[in-house]
Amino acid sequence: MRKGLLQSLMVLLVLVVFVVPSFAKPIVIKFSHVVAVDTPKGKAAEYFAKIVKERTHGKVIVKVYPNAMLYNDRAAIEALQMGAIQMACPTTAKFTGWVPQLQLFDLPFLFKNSEHLHKVMDGAVGKKLLNMLRKKGLLGLAYWDNGFKVLSNSKHPIVLPKDCKGLKFRIMSSRVLEAQFKALGASPQVLPFSEVYSALEQGVVDGCENPWSNLYTKKFYEVAPYTTETYHGYLGYILVTNARFWDKLPEDIKKILEGCIKDATAYERKLAEELTKKQRALVLKDPKVKDVVLTPEQREVWRKTLSKVYPKFYDVIGKDLIEEAIKEGEGM
Repeated sequence: MRKGLLQSLMVLLVLVVFVVPSFAKPIVIKFSHVVAVDTPKGKAAEYFAKIVKERTHGKVIVKVYPNAMLYNDRAAIEALQMGAIQMACPTTAKFTGWVPQLQLFDLPFLFKNSEHLHKVMDGAVGKKLLNMLRKKGLLGLAYWDNGFKVLSNSKHPIVLPKDCKGLKFRIMSSRVLEAQFKALGASPQVLPFSEVYSALEQGVVDGCENPWSNLYTKKFYEVAPYTTETYHGYLGYILVTNARFWDKLPEDIKKILEGCIKDATAYERKLAEELTKKQRALVLKDPKVKDVVLTPEQREVWRKTLSKVYPKFYDVIGKDLIEEAIKEGEGM
């Protein structure tokens, strides 16, 4: 009798140790973003979800919601703060209402090239900016690329800044971008990304600024076929989570996620570079597209015109941060 009871207890113990954990619910991370799946951010989000599931053995599941299925970028930040989602990757410009210093990344012609950009992002300046999000209940995890921006419009070729005069350009909500287009004599119009195509088609705006990936995947070139390779500004993202959610994660899970974020970031940046070349070529294959490639002299005219907006933001962004970012590019 005692032997049978002991055996039953042993079986019960085995069930408790091995069976019960198998029914434990996985940690679910709802990841919201606004772009198409076949963009660098879209592909990297899917890659991140894949490696998280593999490396945590299903203990963490990342559910990705692309194309603003849940929220636009601004609403996603608010949803993140409330805990309705656990991860998002809005453009840097969308955070400037909470952390105005992040307008640093909107400044035209601040970065000489991708190497300079990443040096700033991954160095002291970038980390300092991410840390500022903590006060808003957010945790900045990494910077993801889209690319440097070109202008596209529906009216006529743009070669020099004066050619922008009188045109209406869609912008994200950013005082830097507003000042940038006013410096060109253009009229900036704030619109959600999801409304840009219809706004161009209906003449609500005449043009927009985007990396090639956005031009291609959202087909903006169909309704704004005049493109100009200014590469005047940068469009990138901040991978962000809810600070309270992150802080409550088990340390072992947190460590795995940090490794996944690092690898997904490297993957995303490489993909952004590759897709920029590929999607530029695809856009330019359309016979309706009329592309302008600037000479070094023409580009210098643009740089001189647009860099005049910097002093307007010394107090907001911090003259020290701007100068530190510029200094990182010396010798490149």
